[in-house]
Amino acid sequence: MQSWDGSLTSNASPSATGSSEAPPKKVALAYSGGLDTSCIIPWLRERYGCEVVAVAADVGQPDDLSGVEAKALASGASRCHVLDLRAEFVAEYAFPTLRAGAVYERKYLLGTSMARPVIAKHQVEIALLEGCDALAHGCTGKGNDQVRFELTYQALAPDLAVIAPWRLWDIRSREDAIAYAEAHDVPVEATKAKIYSVDGNLWHLSHEGGLIEDPWEEAPADAYGLTVAPEAAPDAPAYVTIAFEQGFPVAVDGRPLGPVAMVEELNAVGGAHGVGRVDLLENRLVGMKSRGVYETPGGTLLAAAHSELEHLTLDKATMRQKDQLAQTYADLVYNGQWFSPLREALDAFVAKTQEPVTGEVRLKLYKGQVQAVGRRSPYGLYREDLATFGADDVYRQADADGFIRLYGLGQKVAAQRDRRMREQEMGVGR
Repeated sequence: MQSWDGSLTSNASPSATGSSEAPPKKVALAYSGGLDTSCIIPWLRERYGCEVVAVAADVGQPDDLSGVEAKALASGASRCHVLDLRAEFVAEYAFPTLRAGAVYERKYLLGTSMARPVIAKHQVEIALLEGCDALAHGCTGKGNDQVRFELTYQALAPDLAVIAPWRLWDIRSREDAIAYAEAHDVPVEATKAKIYSVDGNLWHLSHEGGLIEDPWEEAPADAYGLTVAPEAAPDAPAYVTIAFEQGFPVAVDGRPLGPVAMVEELNAVGGAHGVGRVDLLENRLVGMKSRGVYETPGGTLLAAAHSELEHLTLDKATMRQKDQLAQTYADLVYNGQWFSPLREALDAFVAKTQEPVTGEVRLKLYKGQVQAVGRRSPYGLYREDLATFGADDVYRQADADGFIRLYGLGQKVAAQRDRRMREQEMGVGR
């Protein structure tokens, strides 16, 4: 990667982009409308003298994007594209990850990790459409998101330069950013007291910072926004039935629902019963441990139901191999390698395993817990006539005698050898 003035990184060689020392003329910025990215617009114009095109993506975050275009233009952007990516995010990123069974470090259902590549993908498309020669994002130099954005850039637009202001500018705090915004007439609504760093989308909500940074302290009540506290959840359990076709969720309680409507409904019912809270000390890709409080109520219900249906429909060898590869899939998503040959290859494997994963699972929700209490599938491998302890005409119990002798043959031979060795040692010692 070539650099210019210590501030501009190019994904391509100088011969592919022309002069590597030319400052950018037009930059596509991943824009949220928040304090940081609002400051980035005038900072880019001031530093490089370039035009800035803002790209705002709706992935179901709690932020109100109704005025984001006006805010971007008022901050100095020449144009602002506001994209509704919720359906694509759930159908083409969250659901494939769900089918793969990918969970990062035993707990995290990868809400933020899945959202970044879909945002970056569309940012690249707008950049190419607008004739931009550089891409920019507002990720900090300590987080994972900078990697997720920039690996997507490399995969989809290797000839465009990349600007990461947080690794370059002198702004080091929220106070600095507010002062910069005020000095440049940037219209932002922010206070100098910010307790948590919050990230949300249709799949999850996360909180970091503040009291959460102390791993000994219990996360306070205001670190949650999608779920009620389990002790405050209803005293009566709720039951939800989720239907799947080839591993994709398609209906709730017998009602067909699209991806967005399904996640919204399951978020509501799961959140009302305190389901989906995770308190995680995770290993960041950039080398440090961090603590985050995550809420994924709908995703937790879907993951529990999908896993249970696989228990019914997958054979032992396939399920064990899939579980091993699920960890690899989770690492790829977490590490920003969504657009990689390996992730695509794993999707092909997952698609084959999901062919029989069709059926329904009934879940019981109670005080923050979710339990599968019923499951059925036309392709289930469970047979009551084989598993029953009652009389049957299918399984001949006498056949187990020869099976056990053959299955334990190696263990028996090893035990005989060890006994001979002990006897010889005792004889030598006399």
